Formats: sequence, C-alpha cells, structure tokens
Amino acid sequence: MKKHSLALIAGDGIGTEVVPAAQTILDAVAPRFAFNFEAHAYDWGSEYYLRNGRMMPENAIDQLRRHDAILLGAIGHPQIPDYVTLHGLLLPIRRAFDQFANIRPAIMYEGVESPLKKLRAGDVDMVVVRENTEGEYAPIGGFVHSGHAQEVAVQTAVFTKHGIQRVVRFAFELARKRAGKRRVTSVTKSNAQSYSMVLWDRVFKDVAAGFPDIATESLLVDAAAMNFVRRPETFDVVVASNLFGDILSDVSAIVTGSIGLAASANLDPTHRFPSMFEPVHGSAPDIAGRGIANPLAMILSTAMMLDHLGFGKAARAVDSAVRSVLKEGNVRTPDLGGASSTSEVAAAVVEHLS
Repeated sequence: MKKHSLALIAGDGIGTEVVPAAQTILDAVAPRFAFNFEAHAYDWGSEYYLRNGRMMPENAIDQLRRHDAILLGAIGHPQIPDYVTLHGLLLPIRRAFDQFANIRPAIMYEGVESPLKKLRAGDVDMVVVRENTEGEYAPIGGFVHSGHAQEVAVQTAVFTKHGIQRVVRFAFELARKRAGKRRVTSVTKSNAQSYSMVLWDRVFKDVAAGFPDIATESLLVDAAAMNFVRRPETFDVVVASNLFGDILSDVSAIVTGSIGLAASANLDPTHRFPSMFEPVHGSAPDIAGRGIANPLAMILSTAMMLDHLGFGKAARAVDSAVRSVLKEGNVRTPDLGGASSTSEVAAAVVEHLS
C-alpha cells in the first residue's frame, strides 16, 4: 500500500485549531478505506515571520514539492499587513505548483439556515471556479515617489489566453461531471475593462463552442453579485478571474449559511505538482484560541483532497458524515447558532463515518 505524504501548514489563528481537527478525521478514515498517510507539519506563517522576517524559508517550495498534497489552515496576523502574509506564503505556493484552478463549492445543507429566508436545503449547489495564478493577483507593479505627496502606485493585472483557456475548459469539464444544471456562468467586467475582460469573454465563447451540451451565461460582476443573492439557486458552475472569484465565493458562502462551511481546493489538475486544500475563512484572530472555530470547512477541504488523490469513497464518506452532523443539529459551533467546541464537532464527524 502506497503511503501518501501530506504537508500540514496550520499557519495562524484558528488554522492551528482546525488542522488538528482534519487530522482527526484522516486518522479515522484511513484505516476504514485502506490507505495510509504520513503527515509532515511545518511551523510556517506569521509566528515564523516574527522570528525570521519571512513567512516561510527560502527552500520552502522544494520542501513541499516532495509531498502528494498540502493542507493549509489559515494565514493572517493582526500585527502583519495582509499583503505581507499573502504574498509571503499562499500566493507563492499557488504559483510555484501551477495550482491554476481554485475550486470553491457552496451548498445549502440540510440543518443549516441561510440569511435568505426563501432558501431551503438543496436549493443551492454551486461551485465557483476561480483562476488562481494570474489576473489581478499577478505580482506586477510598484511604487514611485514613495513617501512624498505625489506618490504613485501601479498595479498591473495579467491575463493570458492560455491561462483563461485552461481554467474555462476546466469549468466546462466540471459541469459535465456534476449532476447539476450543466451550466457554466462566466463573470467579467468587460464593459469597463476593455482589454483583459474582453479577451476573457472571447476565450469563453470559443471554449464554450466545444461543449454544446453545456448551457452558458455571461454576467458582469456587479450583476453576478446581485444574482448570487437574488437567485443563487440558478447557478451551477461559475468561472471568474482571481479577484472576482475570490469576492463572489465569499458571497456564496454567506448565502449558504456560514463561511465556516466554505471549503476550497487549489488544484494542479495535471497532478504534476502537489495541490493545496484550505478553508476559505481566514485566521479569525477574534476567536482564535477559544476552541470554538468551525472545523467543517477544513474537514470538507480534506474530503476534496481525498477525492483529488483518488480516494473517492473515503471523500464521500467524510462528506456524508458532515452532512449528517449538520442535519441532526445537535453539535454545532457558534457561527451556526450552537455552543459546541471545535473538537466536539470533529468527534461528531468521526462518529458518523461509515
């Protein structure tokens, strides 16, 4: 039996609480489905930065390269600017390992209440596919006349035909696999961004021609944000740029009950490099250390990792266990209206594994 190598980066804040919860699930599910993991923990993140002046060591990418997958908890610290933490750890990993597809599901689970009164369990089951390595997050730009009244900041977004093609094609292939509405929605702002977003629109149309069995929709990002609230039940697969996908997936998470349920996968679909799995929520310093963080987003991200590595049955077992815990409603953290601890929720998921 192959022993899969797993990198664990708990990171900051509640990341140090939800990653151990995910380990609990892995320890329980592995023997039931006859696979084996060897976990390697890395103490990188903001505390590492405060000690060393950088978020991770210079050879961090080489260290991670030997693993089959990466589980990341959260990154962010009140004493360190977010652009330092993001560009010091998360974005370099995504780019180094060509994790170009960021997958963010949003599901209206049974037992969870949406802030939208009209929504019921099963009404929403969408996936935001976010381009993850270029676009608005490309590290191109700089400051001129820093510290002076005439200071100038230049930030350049980078959109390549290759980058757009592959993430849009991934979205269409995902729509074919899902049992949903077989629909892909593209989100841009091409009325204002007349080069990058016009290229995106054109590539989307070209790729769509090769998928005549999949319905399509194109929306401007402001209309998409409105419709995520007004008619979230109509969406299936949504594909968007790095920035737009980031923002819209937070909207879809809240619409379906809590960002504490929002899982994600940073995928290299070719499996050349390790993919990285993380909850959408941040480090949440306001509740860190209190043991009340919702671990379900981290656990669902772990299920996505299992599926990516070829352990589909184990992934479905974890997903089913999470759904059972939510449906029963007896054990839930404060973000879902309960009073349970992080460890109690993880234990409940283990009890429902089958």
